[in-house]
Amino acid sequence: MATTTASLDVPVPADRVWQLVGGFGSLPDWLPYIPGSDLGEGGRVRTLTNEEGGVIVERLEAFDDTARTYTYSIVRAPFPVTDYRSTLTVRETPDGARVEWSGTFTPAGVPDQEAVDLFHGIYTDGLAALRRTLTG
Repeated sequence: MATTTASLDVPVPADRVWQLVGGFGSLPDWLPYIPGSDLGEGGRVRTLTNEEGGVIVERLEAFDDTARTYTYSIVRAPFPVTDYRSTLTVRETPDGARVEWSGTFTPAGVPDQEAVDLFHGIYTDGLAALRRTLTG
C-alpha cells in the first residue's frame, strides 16, 4: 500500500474554504481539470469528467460537516491503482485554514513511486488551483 499527502495553508477562514470544497459534487468549482461532476445514488457517487473527456467514478465513504472532512474511494478510473481511498480535510489555523488532501492506494502495474508521484501531483496541482480560486 502506498500513501501521499499534500497540504495548503490559506489566509481564508476554514468555514469559507469548506463551503467551497466540502460539497462532494463541487470539484468543478475549484479544480479546473475536472470540468464536470454528476452526483448519483443520493449524492454518494460522483461521476467526474476530466479535461480529456475521461471518466472517474468515486464513492463517498464518510462525511463529517462539523469536522470539515470527507473520505471517498475510486470505483472506476484510468489510474494504475486499486484500493484507492482519499480524504480531504479543512482545519482552522490561527491565520486561516489548512487544507489536507491525502490518499492510500495499491499501485497496479507501475512502481510504487510512479503511483505516488501521480497522486501527489494531482493533490498539489489541485490545492494550487484551490489557492487561486480562494485568493484570486
